[in-house]
Amino acid sequence: MPSTVEQLTPSRVKITVEVPFTELKPSMDKAYRDIAKQVNIPGFRRGKVPPMVIDQRFGRGAIIEQALNDALPRFYGDAVSENKLTPLAQPEVEVTRLEDGDLIEFTAEVDVRPEFDLPDFSLLSATVDAAEVDEAEIDDRLETLRQRFGSRIAVERPAADGDVVTIDLVATRDGESLEDATAEGIDYTIGSGGMLDGLDDAVIGLSAGESAEFTSTLVGGPLKDTDADIKVTVSKVQEEELPALDDEFAQQASEFDTYDEMRADFAESLLRLARLDQASKARDAVLEDLIAKVAVEVPENLRESDLAARKESITNQLSSANLTLAQYLEDTEEAESEEEFWEDLEKRSADALLAQIILDKVAEERGLSVDQNDLTQHIIRKAQQEGSTPQQVADHLQEHPHHIDEYMQEIRRGKALALIVESATVTDTDGNPVDLANLQADGTLATPGESAESEEAGEPEEIAASETVGSEASDLVEPETAEGDDAGEDDDSK
Repeated sequence: MPSTVEQLTPSRVKITVEVPFTELKPSMDKAYRDIAKQVNIPGFRRGKVPPMVIDQRFGRGAIIEQALNDALPRFYGDAVSENKLTPLAQPEVEVTRLEDGDLIEFTAEVDVRPEFDLPDFSLLSATVDAAEVDEAEIDDRLETLRQRFGSRIAVERPAADGDVVTIDLVATRDGESLEDATAEGIDYTIGSGGMLDGLDDAVIGLSAGESAEFTSTLVGGPLKDTDADIKVTVSKVQEEELPALDDEFAQQASEFDTYDEMRADFAESLLRLARLDQASKARDAVLEDLIAKVAVEVPENLRESDLAARKESITNQLSSANLTLAQYLEDTEEAESEEEFWEDLEKRSADALLAQIILDKVAEERGLSVDQNDLTQHIIRKAQQEGSTPQQVADHLQEHPHHIDEYMQEIRRGKALALIVESATVTDTDGNPVDLANLQADGTLATPGESAESEEAGEPEEIAASETVGSEASDLVEPETAEGDDAGEDDDSK
């Protein structure tokens, strides 16, 4: 099956393929069989209609067209392998010559991975913040644990700072009640903030059954940012009794015998989380350095389609949340303007595609592979991230088998990035080297001899060193969606 390749641009080629008509025979036979099973023709049993009769009834051209639809992907794939090309998108195929019984010729224009050289990974470098634990952070985690083991006692006195009050809220504007800003039976800890400005001052000094009024700005719901008159009524005042931070509390709340041991375990857990965050930032920084050192352009068609998909996804999410982009930016302060937001999205899209191209080449040149265990572990982590079960993720893959290839590609890219980061020089802001030798494909840090199961941060139990690093680099190595794929039917890869 002879084929030629014409280089249209550094990242786009035109493949011309000639196929002897005899190569189409298996697909022709299949087309005849399929049609024979679907039609009822007098004098013939279903599935036993001769090809000649089918040609007379439907025309041979229709049979050839169906056979070509079946065979062209295979012919195209053979030509890609023969010419050692790496397509980055779906091809634009055109049959340019068709001689029944003799020859088929077709062309396929497609964006391919351009040729480029990879830098020496040992020359890559990054600087990240030192992994440190603030004593105040340990105190905060211990205080949270202390509150979990505390108790509340109803008191017959005016509410004071730190008390838990059960309150009813009624909001009005110009004397008319605002139904969307009315709530009953809310437990609120005085001094905790986060509800309404002026609420603390209003409830302090109130006893059960007493009310107060104040003016505030609503902070949520359809009436957000609306000024309203608020009436708060206290129905219960409770005083929190917290256990002392001593050895007895350590024995009650943890596996440790002394408070000092429990505090030291908290410090170790938080330090490990700090190291995970440090590894995440190192991963991002090394990848950025790599991208800056590789001279390659992402195909324009690929950039445009990826950016359009990202914009559509964001627009749909905002619509589902009944938010405009301006409201979202005001809430999150992610960007100063809509223009800046879209410009940043465009850059992140281009960087993500460039990272994918580079990491795919690294994985190919280094012969990185993915086995069943890799896939199993990836499924388990996906389930943890999505709050589902591994079986649910596996069932999803059975329904959408093309996602298996996406998962495999994601794992392979993760392995490539881990290899690159391990070779790079990473130091912290104090000038100390950061050891990332145990960085895994999924962004975890594995310490030999320790469990890979993650514990909840802040608990007295030890947090495993293989806990997943939440990293922006994950956005740069996500699997791209091929053109023509059912990208909109679920959202598990973005």
